[in-house]
Amino acid sequence: MTERPGIELSEVLAQAREHYIAGRPEGARLHAEATRVMPGGNTRTVLYHPPFPLRVASGKHQRIVDVDGHEYVDFLGEYTAGLYGHSPEPILDAVREVLAEGISLGAHNRYEAQLARLLVDRFPAMELVRFTNSGTEANLMAISLARVVTGRSAIGVMRGAYHGGVLYFGGQGSSPVNVPFETVVMEFNDIEGAREAIRDNADRLAAVIVEPVLGSGGVILGDEEFLSALRDETAANDVLLILDEVMTSRLSPQGAGELFGVTPDLMTVGKYLGGGMSFGAFGGRADLMARFDPSQPDALPHAGTFNNNVLSMAAGIAGLTKILDDERLRDLNRRGALLRAELEGVMVPHGWAVTGRGSMVGIHPVPGPVNTYADIADADDRLRELLYLDLLERGYYMAPRGFIALSLEITDADIAGFVAAVDDALASHR
Repeated sequence: MTERPGIELSEVLAQAREHYIAGRPEGARLHAEATRVMPGGNTRTVLYHPPFPLRVASGKHQRIVDVDGHEYVDFLGEYTAGLYGHSPEPILDAVREVLAEGISLGAHNRYEAQLARLLVDRFPAMELVRFTNSGTEANLMAISLARVVTGRSAIGVMRGAYHGGVLYFGGQGSSPVNVPFETVVMEFNDIEGAREAIRDNADRLAAVIVEPVLGSGGVILGDEEFLSALRDETAANDVLLILDEVMTSRLSPQGAGELFGVTPDLMTVGKYLGGGMSFGAFGGRADLMARFDPSQPDALPHAGTFNNNVLSMAAGIAGLTKILDDERLRDLNRRGALLRAELEGVMVPHGWAVTGRGSMVGIHPVPGPVNTYADIADADDRLRELLYLDLLERGYYMAPRGFIALSLEITDADIAGFVAAVDDALASHR
């Protein structure tokens, strides 16, 4: 996508915004109302984009409809949480059943151990597991556990990583609202740099936390040798390794750790594993997780009113037992590989790079290759926004930053249509 002769990119983007506004009067009205009671009309930063964010009214299968009646094929997949698509009947049936039995029971229920068994059986790294309400909470608990058991305070993180709303290391580094953990920042996919950082800081590092694919940081694929080096170096220096698989557990039936041949000490998950409800979990080695055993006198506390809420438990069970099987998951990731290959064919000639693995895809207005967060740091966000708006007008929805996560409902025909829409959008601004 390049500028038209005599027309500045900013002018083209301004025209696209005006077209967006003209077609969404109800969205504009609702946003104006929201700004009166919420800062910027927003309570989830990632969903905001100018001139005002898309407001969705409903979703079914792989399609969503906004409040102005426009329909889109959903290629965002709720940032990986929407793996099952919108409103699948087995999950709706499970939720309806537990709603009839009572929502907040204030006690152990008959669902939590069932879901725990499904996760422990699914992920080799999880010998024991505990539930939270989000991936953010899961990562906070895993990190806090590592700090307790090692007696050290610092955490190794990757530049560009996102481990939750208070564990963000993009841009120039740590977010101003991050929890005040002492951190050692490493470069993703830099093997020797990571080895050196771990060795030099072993006396204060409790753990290194890493995503096998840098999700919010650009869907950048971790190099297998890099992840193996992290495993070897942390083990050699008595530092724990935490795999944040809140996004990437969808990349194979046993998670991305198994895919890359890396078994961590602790692992965090979330998103789709709660069946579309609020959910997170952390687990790992039995000797580490046993520190939360409340029957022991020195047990660590882990509270949370809704950790075992019946809606998330029942929805998670239904998704894993009535919808998802290994073959469907492998087919989904095959479809993602097809999408990435097809997108490369139409985007690389325009100077765009395509990243990711399986059903997680990222697109960036840089020539590539993209191996680290620094490789996309200078990307022009105006080009990202223009493509996002152009695709909305063609009936396709993805994240404004170029993030794509496929659901099980996406078909090969949907992929062909999306690729054609991208090709047409880029060609229209040549």
